[in-house]
Amino acid sequence: MSNREPLRQRLRAGLTALKLDLDDSTVERQLDYVELLLRWNAAYNLTAVRDPGEMITRHLLDSLAVLPHVSGTSLADLGTGAGIPGIPLALARPELEVQLVDSNGKKARFLREAVRHLKLARVRVVESRVEAVEGEFDCITARAFATLADMLGWAGHLLKPEGRWLALKGRFPQDELDALPSGFVIEAVHRLEVPGLDAERHLVIIKRSQDLAAAGTHS
Repeated sequence: MSNREPLRQRLRAGLTALKLDLDDSTVERQLDYVELLLRWNAAYNLTAVRDPGEMITRHLLDSLAVLPHVSGTSLADLGTGAGIPGIPLALARPELEVQLVDSNGKKARFLREAVRHLKLARVRVVESRVEAVEGEFDCITARAFATLADMLGWAGHLLKPEGRWLALKGRFPQDELDALPSGFVIEAVHRLEVPGLDAERHLVIIKRSQDLAAAGTHS
């Protein structure tokens, strides 16, 4: 990107609209990520979004819109693809321990290069199907990955007893909410207003039901 200024202005305007305050260094590292993604995308086809300005909106701001809902000290981003929303969130919250999970080899290669290039010391790339991932996390993110029932069926074991699952959806997913598996409850559904994005976005926050959470604390 020969001229970052228009992208910088677009990102800053979006952050202002989202009421997020990121320092200058973090803003530049977010732009570094977009620049790296643009370079790799030419050969690896990591995302259908080709325009850098659209990447600001559809990748950075769409990811950072959930930042106020990220809690705890550990996060797993399932089906992360090119690192969305995991990398923008890790850049904004450098104290977070983050695992980026994807089974696609070429995407995992890009993720490892992004972690190295961006010096994300607390971020780990896990090239694996989500069913095989181990550990427990305070926060789990998943963006357009699968239905809520499938996600929780495959990876519900990764959520700590008091953790929160942040599922990023487009339209209000009523059918998926109705089919939520036992052991989990909906804490909230937020409509997200992503600056510059003319599409519906909803964040579904899921937690373990109290009975299951209590059992987990005694196991």
